Amino acid sequence: MVVFSVSSFFKTDFSKFYNATVKNGLRPRICLQTPFKSHASGLHSRETYSSNQRPGMTQPQLKMVGISKRFGATRALRDVSFQARPGQVLALIGENGAGKSTLMKILSGAHPPDAGSMQLDGSPYAPCGPHDAREAGVAMIYQELNLAPELSIADNVMLGQEHRRFVWLDRASQYEKVRGVLRLLGHPNLDLEMPVKRLSIAAQQLVEIARALVLDARVLIFDEPTSSLTRHDVVQLFEVINRLKSSGRTIIYISHFLEEVREVCDHFTVLRDGQVAGSGDLDEVAEKELVGLMVGRTVDELFPTVPHQPGEIILTLDGLSGARSPNDVSFQLRRGEILGLAGLVGAGRTELLRAVYALDAVRAGKVQVGELVPAETPRDRMRAGLGYVSEDRKGEGLAQTLSIDDNVTLSRLKPYSRAGWLALDHRRATVRQWMDKLQIKARTSNQTVETLSGGNQQKVAIARVLHQDADVLLLDDPTRGIDVGTKSEIYKIIGQLAADGKAVIFVSAYLPELLAVCDRVGVMSRGRLREIRAARDWTEESVMACAVDLDEQKM
Repeated sequence: MVVFSVSSFFKTDFSKFYNATVKNGLRPRICLQTPFKSHASGLHSRETYSSNQRPGMTQPQLKMVGISKRFGATRALRDVSFQARPGQVLALIGENGAGKSTLMKILSGAHPPDAGSMQLDGSPYAPCGPHDAREAGVAMIYQELNLAPELSIADNVMLGQEHRRFVWLDRASQYEKVRGVLRLLGHPNLDLEMPVKRLSIAAQQLVEIARALVLDARVLIFDEPTSSLTRHDVVQLFEVINRLKSSGRTIIYISHFLEEVREVCDHFTVLRDGQVAGSGDLDEVAEKELVGLMVGRTVDELFPTVPHQPGEIILTLDGLSGARSPNDVSFQLRRGEILGLAGLVGAGRTELLRAVYALDAVRAGKVQVGELVPAETPRDRMRAGLGYVSEDRKGEGLAQTLSIDDNVTLSRLKPYSRAGWLALDHRRATVRQWMDKLQIKARTSNQTVETLSGGNQQKVAIARVLHQDADVLLLDDPTRGIDVGTKSEIYKIIGQLAADGKAVIFVSAYLPELLAVCDRVGVMSRGRLREIRAARDWTEESVMACAVDLDEQKM
């Protein structure tokens, strides 16, 4: 539900009101809201690596003090306090379910806190909704971008804040405003009339940032902004963030990639179980300590390995070609082997997995599982022993409106079938075991998947394939959106699957995990499998050189 203060409602035109309600899928109401009384007198943390009150430093632009929030019996946040200064990039890190998203939704006006107070530029700040927060200068750039794909760049940037001359849109004024914002972001030459649907994910993200800056946002929150970007796009995004930092804006950066956090952020705050576990300067804390703060224990290995030995051939691809991609791909995969697939976005990695699983049409070639050549339908491929985890968990990886029980077990209900009836207690107990093993945070296994965080949804998708007991697992970016501690557990699970005689194809854009976890790594480029080598024979540089068709000798 979107709520507006009376004063802001009457000075807001209907298009802004419509945008705030429809864009967020919420119902509006008028709200008379005053700042919440704080039950905490100052900032605190369980561990602090450096003081935030150094002489000569600028005053905080943003303060959150004693913030608490419950959802039913679940205590999402408990007495959380932190602050951020102008020209600072603050990393907000923690495991899935630690409370990061809830805290930022409170800051951006999507949820009211149950207790605590906020200040913006030294004044009380208590937004009645996302629109109210944006009007105050706080904007959140979500991982799932909220753009109108059919509209142009200019129309998306100005949506809800159009310039008018009498009853007509003043496009000249709008274009001037948009170009000014894009100039600040270092991209003044974008075609303002191009439909957003024709842009890359990185360019769409730029449009989302521009929309926030048109409202003169002083505090910008980036929620997992690099999860769908290539390394080149990540570098460009960091250039934009540095420009915003130089302009005096406050940036809050949420990410599970600690090497990116160190690259772009100055300070950090770690949340664990809804509380502040630590905060300070990034250059004064080791990565091992950060991980320990996040998971509440020492993580000795970020990439744990389980001894396993490749055995007999279980999967053979012979000249496999799709409608556009892949093109003439051939290789063999053995039981007990983990094969990684690297490449740039659009290289054909996802298309290859979809062709193997018969989700996309195949125009040539053969897929053989053991001695069987299954028919070209997902049902037959699944029966032959293939299991697939899609990169698009919302669109096709999960049934969002069904329960965790249903999502985990629908591809294998036979163990619970009794004379045409389902043994629901048996099924629930089994699902509970998978939830405990993967640390899926939910109230009950009967909870609908759509109510889970993105990371927990991904875990449910992985649990489904593990429960299916497939012989060959096709994992398309399975650790996307998963925190460091759980990634380590997923790597261990993958290693254990290989030790148990399963075969795994592991697609990822994150090269460190491919090189650390996989036995062999193949690189795809323009739909073709360029080369497969033992993982130890690759470096990140040589993988990228192969991905862009660059001769390593010239590097």
